[in-house]
Amino acid sequence: MASHPKHHYTPAEYLALERTAPYKNEYCYGEIFAMSGASREHNIITLNVATLFNNQLEARDCEVYASEMRVRIPATNVYAYPDVVVVCGEPQFEDDCFDTLLNPTLIVEVLSPSSEKHDRTKKFADYRRIASLGEYVMIAQQECRVSQYLTQSESPWLFQEASSLSETISLVSIDCQLSLESGYRRIQFPSNHDSILPVEAAL
Repeated sequence: MASHPKHHYTPAEYLALERTAPYKNEYCYGEIFAMSGASREHNIITLNVATLFNNQLEARDCEVYASEMRVRIPATNVYAYPDVVVVCGEPQFEDDCFDTLLNPTLIVEVLSPSSEKHDRTKKFADYRRIASLGEYVMIAQQECRVSQYLTQSESPWLFQEASSLSETISLVSIDCQLSLESGYRRIQFPSNHDSILPVEAAL
């Protein structure tokens, strides 16, 4: 039996559908993909990191969004929902709905087993085409591991990784610190009981 051809949507069609949809969908090269629900650990890490950034940026001209801000990659017409987005300076939006950001400064993705490969490869390749993006951070949720990619003007992206709760990553693009202990607050790693973080650890 012949398979039915996939329907390819225009960006305008996607946005019209997305703005009335009961759940989030990403848009990639004409196709719409429903986003799966996030785990407890994923939600905790996302909120921990967004709170850390928001506290440090309180007196500066920056905005922090957690999970719900859609980002468009103009070069590829891909629309994604990063877990945490920071924009410093005047935010630029696709239209007067103010729900699709064009100029993120930093993007954070909390990795899931089902999405890790995509986040590290295809999604990062798309994000790299955003002219304003200075840093891309990926945070594992099943182990203590944070990967950081920092753009450089005349060379490939600089890669660094931290894998201990005692480490702190300096985020150059937004002049903030990401303490792994604070980012992983309330998270217990199933394969490393030495890395269990006490509930009372402060942000």
